[in-house]
Order: sequence, then C-alpha cells, then structure tokens
Amino acid sequence: METAHNHTEEKFKITGNWTVQAKNLKEKYASLNDADLKFEVGKEADLIARLETKLNKKHDEVVNILKKGMSEKI
Repeated sequence: METAHNHTEEKFKITGNWTVQAKNLKEKYASLNDADLKFEVGKEADLIARLETKLNKKHDEVVNILKKGMSEKI
C-alpha cells in the first residue's frame, strides 16, 4: 500500500520557525547537518525521507520527532 504511505506524507506540514527547529534537531542529533535539514515549503516528504535515512528511523518516528519539535515552546 505505497499509495497510503505517500498520502500520509502529503498530509504532514511543517509549521513554525523551521530555522529554530532545525537548530534544535542538530543539537539533539549530532549526525545531522544543514543539508539533511534543508526544507522547502511543500516538500516535507523530501525532508522526511532524508531524516529517515540519516537517523535510521521509520517514517512515523521521524514525523513524531518533527511534531514534537513544532510543539515545543522556544
């Protein structure tokens, strides 16, 4: 059911200040660099795919990490 997987990716949207969120992710995951965290509006799936590979985590795990970062007050 690859279609369902792609549909889930399309629903997830990055909100808030991505610069701050990316900085926090780099602090939490030392293996991440600027290229891994490059984000363009509407291309959340690309970001998630890079993070899945770099962090060796499943799609849902990466989405949860990103959601947690978006919900944290800075």
